[in-house]
Amino acid sequence: PKEPSGSLSTDSIKIKKDVANSFVKRRKRSSPYEWYLEYYKSPMEQMQERCEHYPPCDYLSDQVGFALAYNRFFG
Repeated sequence: PKEPSGSLSTDSIKIKKDVANSFVKRRKRSSPYEWYLEYYKSPMEQMQERCEHYPPCDYLSDQVGFALAYNRFFG
């Protein structure tokens, strides 16, 4: 059903929970290690984020690579 403004009503957009669950699946975590990886970042990932948040390091990493840029500013 269309509203006077020409847009669809919210009732026509809703779907039932069982229908939604048929195509949206949550990934099952099989081990505590997978839980750990989801909540804690590796040291390398932390270093990359530190470099990305510092514009000179981020720019240089595009030119010469992450390792050299990180060592130049933080090493």
